[in-house]
Amino acid sequence: MNQSELIPKTGLTGLKENWRSDLLSGFLVFLIALPLCLGISMASGFPPSAGIITAIIGGILVSRISGSFVTINGPAAGLIVVVLGAVQELGDGDAMSGYRYALAAIVVASAIQILMGLIKAGRLSSFFPISVIHGMLAAIGIIIMAKQVHVMLGNAPEKGSSLFSTIAQIPHSLMNMNHEIAIIGFTGLIILIIWSKLKSPLLKMIPAPLIVVLSGIALARYFDLEHEHMYLFLPDASFLQHHEETVGPKFLVTIPDNFMASFSFPDFSKFGTPEFWEAVISISLVGSLESLLSAMAVDKLDPYKRHSNLDRDLTAVGIGNLAAGLVGGLPMIAEIVRSSANVTNGAKTAWANFFHGCFLLLFVVLFPHLIHSIPLAALASLLVFTGFRLASPKEFAKVMGVGKEQLFMFLVTIIGVLATDLLIGVAIGIVTKFIIHLIRGVKFNNLFKIRYSIEEKTINTIEVTIEGAAIFSNFIALKTELAKVVDRQTIVFQLNDAYLLDHTVMEFFHDFQHNYEAKGGHCKFLGIEYHEPYSDHPLAARKLKAS
Repeated sequence: MNQSELIPKTGLTGLKENWRSDLLSGFLVFLIALPLCLGISMASGFPPSAGIITAIIGGILVSRISGSFVTINGPAAGLIVVVLGAVQELGDGDAMSGYRYALAAIVVASAIQILMGLIKAGRLSSFFPISVIHGMLAAIGIIIMAKQVHVMLGNAPEKGSSLFSTIAQIPHSLMNMNHEIAIIGFTGLIILIIWSKLKSPLLKMIPAPLIVVLSGIALARYFDLEHEHMYLFLPDASFLQHHEETVGPKFLVTIPDNFMASFSFPDFSKFGTPEFWEAVISISLVGSLESLLSAMAVDKLDPYKRHSNLDRDLTAVGIGNLAAGLVGGLPMIAEIVRSSANVTNGAKTAWANFFHGCFLLLFVVLFPHLIHSIPLAALASLLVFTGFRLASPKEFAKVMGVGKEQLFMFLVTIIGVLATDLLIGVAIGIVTKFIIHLIRGVKFNNLFKIRYSIEEKTINTIEVTIEGAAIFSNFIALKTELAKVVDRQTIVFQLNDAYLLDHTVMEFFHDFQHNYEAKGGHCKFLGIEYHEPYSDHPLAARKLKAS
């Protein structure tokens, strides 16, 4: 039996063959997704049910049209910052209006995503330097932690506080914490830390977010939080004040008992304002970039070594976001944490994503009262832990290991995002990368144009010659051509005349070789031995040695 016969089939044939494994994985992913959808939604300034709406659409609709196999589509922590920023900026203090304006921005952003997929712009993800992307994600992690620590402690920063002011008020929240709420929050955090260090595969099968939520519900009942009739202090407090039927206790999640009442519709009246288009660009750029990167990362986890059609995947996510924005949902991406859990749980096809959406829909329709029992502090602990993983010391060490210039770009991007916003921060990181390349001798006319040739030397041998600098900003053209190369050949990369290879290109070479050789081909890199790396990392940027 050859390898192609082992690969799970798709469509209805795949459903018939793999429904048992996909159904089980879909159920386990649903248990992870439910609390994360609620927490991400509230942290984004949306009503709690908005995240569930998105995950349902991502599972039931997007799974049927996407170009991936085992990814899970839904709301993600990485979009909290841009969505909350859109709500606050567009709403001018009115969270309900900001919510509806943000929905309109999501609808327009989704149209851009669909267009990007149709014109095959998925490859543009290569334009963003890896360290800048990691810096953006680390900054997002810091912002999430800064905001959610207060919720976890049963406190709130002063209204209208800037990010740095919110961070500065953390000691005050610690000293004035609500002890019952803090116990729930810290218990959730401890469970997540312990679960991340477990080695037992059997215990690992139990989703940590489920344990956090169940322990939070138990502690909330013990502390009798249900009878503390005070209103929410989260960014969607205004939303709740406009919907008195959904106003609930201060420390517990509230959603309508009738799921249809969760739907809201966009308001396009700010379509012509600069703030609206800043939100559109932020949502489409960050969402598309994260989704493409996550899809590529999940492909590496796929035991069957399948490769997503990134352009089709981007189009499908755009269609999902269009549907979500029209009915009151958050924007979605191909989400890495839930997708990796999907692979670990034995999912074989995109039907696992479909089942996860179905389970979410059934739960919110049949058991909304159970969601009312979930403490906000338990959800906040999930987000604090997620934020920490995005900005953990390991991330800093990993970037440092690639090279000092990578760490510099990483830190510049983080500071830029924290001091300004996501778009400006990422732009600062990219400009920094260009300056480093110019200092290293890259000619200005080589920044965006690469010199290369592809020749067929024999029937089964192709030679790719690269001259000048091969860097993140000029490599897209060659990457596109390499994607067209037939499988099961020998590709020889001739690098004798390439005077600079940056980290993004080195990582591409590594991934390309791994994927191409997995399909029965072979790659050789000639002249790489004449290049001197900028650090000891095997994929560090390198320059041609002086002759």
